Amino acid sequence: MSLTYISEILPSLLSGAVMTIKIFFWTLVGALPLGILVSMGLRSRFVGLRWGLNFYVWLMRGTPLLLQLMFIFYGLPDVNIVFARYPAALLAFILNYAAYFAEIFRGGFASINAGQYEGARVLGLTYAQTLRRIVLPQVVKSVIPAVGNEVINLVKDSSLVYVIGLGDLLRAGNVASARDVTLVPLILVGIIYLLLTLVCTWGLRSLERHYSYYR
Repeated sequence: MSLTYISEILPSLLSGAVMTIKIFFWTLVGALPLGILVSMGLRSRFVGLRWGLNFYVWLMRGTPLLLQLMFIFYGLPDVNIVFARYPAALLAFILNYAAYFAEIFRGGFASINAGQYEGARVLGLTYAQTLRRIVLPQVVKSVIPAVGNEVINLVKDSSLVYVIGLGDLLRAGNVASARDVTLVPLILVGIIYLLLTLVCTWGLRSLERHYSYYR
């Protein structure tokens, strides 16, 4: 493995890694709060809202993310809805991961004892205050392991954006590997993915320690 060759291809790999990180970051920023809102809607007393959200979750979880990417970018233009590559990728990832996060948070909300809501009402807390101060911290603690699994999957799933022509980390590695007929770029790609997942794992462990006072 020549250091000279590595130094030549590393800039293009790092450029691809930037796109991977952007997809990862903005997906979390969009999908986590959307997932929380959908999970609360799944517990709504309004039957029509529950049915609509359950259909959305079923659709997103029941079809491959790759298919969703292709449908948004290649299929929607047939009905005059056109997205550029990057927004199309973000939309597909956010909608897909929000559905998974919604199911995770729904389970977290279901684990909260109803008596805690009553106790908060007795103390004079509003529903919003109860959620923010009492319920959500406990829910977050209980769902961190499951959310963590999805976060790690997201790092790797980001490579699917190649199907709509975005220059992510894996695409950069494939181009260099095919051009130079060597596996070195793909080995470096694997190392970069491992480093990204290592950082995510460290962050999730830190978050678990932060919420460890909820026993």
